[in-house]
Amino acid sequence: MTKPAIDSQKSIRYVDAAVIGAGTAGHNAYRQISKVTDNVVIINEGIWSTTCTTMGCMPSKLLIAAADRAHHANHSEEFGIEGQAIINGKQVMKRVQSERDRFSSFALKNVESWDENNKIYGRAVFLEDGLIEAHTSTGETLYIKAEHIIIATGSKPFVPEGWKLTLGDALITSDTIFELPDLPKSMAVVGAGAIGLELAQAMSRLGVEVAVFNRSENVGGIKDEIVNQKAIDCFSKQLDLRLATNIQSVSRDDSANSAQAIINYTDAQGNSQTWQGEKVLVATGRHNTLDTFGVEHLGVRLDDKNRPQDMDTITGRIKDTNVYIVGDANAYMPLLHVSSNEGYLSGKEVALKISGLSDKVSMSDAIEHDPDSSKNSTLLNDIAPDKSQTVTTPMSVIFTSPQIMSVGQTIDEIEKSGEAYVVGEVSFDNQGRSRVMGVNCGLLRIYSAANTGLVLGASMVGPDAEYLAHILATAITNKVDIDGLLDSPFYHPTILEGLRTALRNVAAKLRAYQA
Repeated sequence: MTKPAIDSQKSIRYVDAAVIGAGTAGHNAYRQISKVTDNVVIINEGIWSTTCTTMGCMPSKLLIAAADRAHHANHSEEFGIEGQAIINGKQVMKRVQSERDRFSSFALKNVESWDENNKIYGRAVFLEDGLIEAHTSTGETLYIKAEHIIIATGSKPFVPEGWKLTLGDALITSDTIFELPDLPKSMAVVGAGAIGLELAQAMSRLGVEVAVFNRSENVGGIKDEIVNQKAIDCFSKQLDLRLATNIQSVSRDDSANSAQAIINYTDAQGNSQTWQGEKVLVATGRHNTLDTFGVEHLGVRLDDKNRPQDMDTITGRIKDTNVYIVGDANAYMPLLHVSSNEGYLSGKEVALKISGLSDKVSMSDAIEHDPDSSKNSTLLNDIAPDKSQTVTTPMSVIFTSPQIMSVGQTIDEIEKSGEAYVVGEVSFDNQGRSRVMGVNCGLLRIYSAANTGLVLGASMVGPDAEYLAHILATAITNKVDIDGLLDSPFYHPTILEGLRTALRNVAAKLRAYQA
């Protein structure tokens, strides 16, 4: 291993590689590179943990777990169980924060083990000559020249211009909601995507008066309109959904004992309306900030949605450069398992280049002999050597009740491709186990190639969607057709029997098409 080189005359530090950002992707990239060289830096502004553990997947699921306990305690009359839960908001948030910090500590422990000489606390920008200019938290300005650069700067919540200044501490985002010391009495959730829908339902089940605003008549980002309408039907029974609304302005009233946020909007019928309450959660999506780092000086071109062009979707490498953009920063598929894989693969590829082995050892062989990718590994990657050069099957799950999932291609993508397809479906309204459990609201639609019977994609709102998503993603990844899936056993009575019903519906339509 080589030691860092410093050019004292130019005050430039020359390194083999620089990783910008210390989230899931950055952690994995740095780990792989540091196996082969000490001459590497990781530059990070803000927390050195991950979005998932600090303000994403884990704290949101902790809140949802508390909400589910409260919901079952308060809404079990149909089972002959009556009662009213007493919700201690401070204790709810205390547990969320305590367990969140526990999860975060595992990532921070890794960071503590890294060489302090390789960690730079501050913000990096790229200069016209390709140098990295790092503005540190201590006020220093450092200049770094890296042979390889991995950008893993993640994303930030989007907040409409002027809202923060107008609403002050009445405005919260997914980055700040888990810092609340207590549950608010009322809340507007602006945005009905994954984050907005999960947090809106959780807060509502915990006794918060919630109103959900969304510009379109869509929930959970569902692309299948039939499934979307079913989802609206399911969620409208438990949430105040104000869809197809247009927010005109926000303001704040400080005249009362507690400040009140005010939203002026037009409803779906075009009528002017006003909402007033304690907090406004802006959940209108997370955006990368690539355009603020000067990436154009590295030969990176961005499209109108701030996504890098000419990018390898497996490793994140930008064509004809030594630059990789991975994780949420590239906005390709902002999901933890994808960010983890991209960070791992970009770091592994750079490590092979630094070692001079990139022309001698294939990525598959390198992964196969890497302890980090073994079945006993605790790292957040799930790469099999023979799948390392394959684009990840798209899969998303929203942990509401009922859950929402999508896997593979959307119905629009299939139609644009021109491939012949059939659709099979099943309703969960009367599905046996779903009705037994009292979770019988939902719909699954499976898209299959008409000529081959291969699964192309699926969309669902309903119980146990997270498990059906994994089964169908496995089928897509491994090219298991509808008949192959039906050859598997389905235990009775389970909610997964609904999948079999949908598959049988697909099979019947395939036979009719092929006849």
